[in-house]
Formats: sequence, structure tokens, C-alpha cells
Amino acid sequence: MGIGAAITAPIENASASIKKVYQKNMEKKNAILQVKPMGFQWETADPFLFCVHHEDQFPKGDENMGPATSELLGRSIGDDFIIKNGFRMYHGKTVPGFPGHPHRGFETITVVRKGLVDHADSLGAAGRYGNGDVQWMTAGKGVQHSEMFPLLDQEKENPAELFQIWLNLPARSKMVAPHFKMLWSENIPKVTEQDKQGKKSIIEVIAGNFGKHKALAAPPDSWAAEAAHEVGVWNILMQDGAHLHIPAASEGVNRTLYYYEGNGLQINGQTISSYHAISVQSDIALDLVGGAGDTRILVLQGRPIGEHVIQYGPFVMNTKEEINQAFEDYHRTQFGGWPWSRYDQVHPRSRGRFAKHADGHEETKV
Repeated sequence: MGIGAAITAPIENASASIKKVYQKNMEKKNAILQVKPMGFQWETADPFLFCVHHEDQFPKGDENMGPATSELLGRSIGDDFIIKNGFRMYHGKTVPGFPGHPHRGFETITVVRKGLVDHADSLGAAGRYGNGDVQWMTAGKGVQHSEMFPLLDQEKENPAELFQIWLNLPARSKMVAPHFKMLWSENIPKVTEQDKQGKKSIIEVIAGNFGKHKALAAPPDSWAAEAAHEVGVWNILMQDGAHLHIPAASEGVNRTLYYYEGNGLQINGQTISSYHAISVQSDIALDLVGGAGDTRILVLQGRPIGEHVIQYGPFVMNTKEEINQAFEDYHRTQFGGWPWSRYDQVHPRSRGRFAKHADGHEETKV
């Protein structure tokens, strides 16, 4: 997604302060390294670049699948990131979302919990997905794509909630061919763990393994495609007061829990406030106790790539020279051009969930 400000400073690995805490915790066997409040954009650790949590109470849709014209008054149309009347338009002018924009050098993992997203890209691929689906796109050497949030329902509100996660590519893979795949909700492994009191936790295994349960395959050039990298993306729902054991990973893996819904979560006996990120020592197992009501947690983990990284706007490379080359290549080739009639491409209201791939193969879901 076209997240606003350009970042010119290098993205470093774990800070020196966290490393000191890690060393002390090794002596005390305390799993928690750091607890930090979360905003709209969530701080992540290598191999992840960042995560954004979108949550919008979109209104009824008009004939163009956008909000009524009256809802657009008083907004910075084209760059609307301030919630007004419960939602943002982002870079959309008629339909909320992110019209065509380029990427190079990393992957996007879009986890849609509520609502639907319309995808279109410069390779001619397209799709509509959501309500539990995940799209995983390897930008590689360069692709343009759009991600729009069509307001399909004209009779009632169109709530939407999603995470977009940026996963880095190592230098050897930054110029691979672009690729996207769908992880349909029906096919994503969902593990149910029941504690001694009969209370349940459900873990959606989007990437990696949770115990003996294995996620669907990652794209072939992804850092997550190799099991030794221990990349994990899990979305967890815990019932009121449920107990959940999360096994340890290997030493040297970065693991962060993003506690985005609930009240009173405990991790290894420490109570955590809602909407906080918890960096933990990966080689110590975690015992979680849910608070009052449902508890929801997104977990990101992975072995760090450990390379110097520079991000500038939509490009993530290893040197300034490569960033400059990315801009030159985009201006020269448009990464294949834009084969659609509009940059904020939305599909017919009547279409259901589907994915049309660049080779013409199409998947259709009910």
C-alpha cells in the first residue's frame, strides 16, 4: 500500500537496548523483552519491515461503490489518513483505498479480517478477496498494484479491518519476478486449542508452523519459503480467560506479539495493556491467559535477514544506488504499464471473491 512518508534512514536490526535486555533475560529466563504502545503503523523487527492496522466503519455504498458525496466534505481527498465519521479514504478519491502505485524489493501480506479488497496490477492480475482471506504478493523487481475497498452494500454499513504486513526480501531475491498468490480463508489452517477448563483458542496459521500444524506454502522466492528461517504469521483468538501455550522457537529468531483487542492479557504472569506490542525472547515458551472478553493477537516471527536496508517510499533495497535505480526503472518502464481503464480499479458489484492470475488462470470462490 502507498503509505505516505518516505523513509530515508536505514532500517536497523534489534536496538542495542533490546539486546541488553535479551542478555539479562537469558540469566533470569524472563521472556518479555519490551512492551510498547501501538499506533496506526506498527513497529516490526527484521525480517519484517512494518505492519499497518486498518480499521474503518465505512458507510453505505453509492452507485460507484464509494461513500456518498456528502461524506467526502472536509477531507483531504487523495491523502485522507485522519479518521472522520469512522473512516478514512486513504489515497482514494471516489472509492476508499490505494490506487495504482509501484513496489520493488519486498513482499506484502494482506490479511483481511472484515470487508473486501479489490486487487489489480500491472501484470494483468486481479482479484476480490476478504473476510478471512490473505493475499501474499512478491513485488520482486517491480510491480504496480492497486488495493481498493469497494463499498458493495448499499443498504447498510461496510465495516473493514485488515493488516498489511511488509516482509523483506534478501538481496539475492530483490529482483525476482513478481508473483502473487491467494490464501483463501477456507484453506488457511485454523488450530483449536482447548485448555483444562474447556476454554478455546483458535490460531490461524497464515505462515510457518504452529506446533505440528503447517501453513499453506509461501511464494517460492519468499524468505518464509525456507523452514529454517522460522517465519511465522499467526492470528490468535482467545476466549474469555482461556489459557494458551505457545512453544519456543529457536534462539536468534525475532518474535513479536501485537495485542490488538481485549483487556487484561497475561504473558508468563505479566499483565499487558490492550493495543500494545510485546517483543519476546523466542527461545522461551509463552503461557498466555486471555483477559475479560475475547482476546486477539497477531504474532510475527522470523529469523532476521541481517542486511543493511534502505526504504524510500514504495521501494526497499540495500543501497542508495539501488533505490535510485528503482526510480529510474519505474520512470522508464512503469513496471509493465497499467492495463486497466482506471488507477482505482474496482470490479463489478455483482462479482464474488475471485483471483485472476497473470497467466490467465482464475480462481473463483462462493
